[in-house]
Amino acid sequence: MDYIDCIYGIMTNISLEKISVSDVEWLQEISKQTFIETFAAVNTVSNMLQYLNGALSIQTLSDEMMKKDSEFYFAKKEDKIVGYLKLNFGDSQTESIDENGMEIERIYVLKAFHGQGIGQYMFDEAIAMARQKHLKFLWLGVWEENHRALNFYKKNGLVEFDKHNFILGNDVQTDVLMKMWL
Repeated sequence: MDYIDCIYGIMTNISLEKISVSDVEWLQEISKQTFIETFAAVNTVSNMLQYLNGALSIQTLSDEMMKKDSEFYFAKKEDKIVGYLKLNFGDSQTESIDENGMEIERIYVLKAFHGQGIGQYMFDEAIAMARQKHLKFLWLGVWEENHRALNFYKKNGLVEFDKHNFILGNDVQTDVLMKMWL
């Protein structure tokens, strides 16, 4: 973390804390809550439940946390967990794009904390981590209907380079793949 990031975090009382498998129940709680807040209004209950009970189960999250090239972080504001970040490197990336890249697989903030700079702080910290690892770019996938996130990433300099399918229950959705050169 550089001086500006340090000052930014202090001014906003936001911190990022790397987490381990022992934190999996907290991770599951924040994962489910943020996913429901973000997507429940525009997806069926059945598809949401299927995703929550599969992709966000304790077992699945534990398995993800055990991957050597995946890292999870809690975003905290005044010691309260308000969001989380998942980064993938090397073979842990969900697409085989380039080993010199880093994927932001998940970046979520509780709805009650939107607009407080937490997502921006996590994004900026992800960039700093990628640069510390001397990677060439970062990338992510975002649902084409998630206009708030698409606008956020465009504002931060990411550009669309491809698309892939994301399966939510029995619904095949399209994610826009975006990247940023470092």
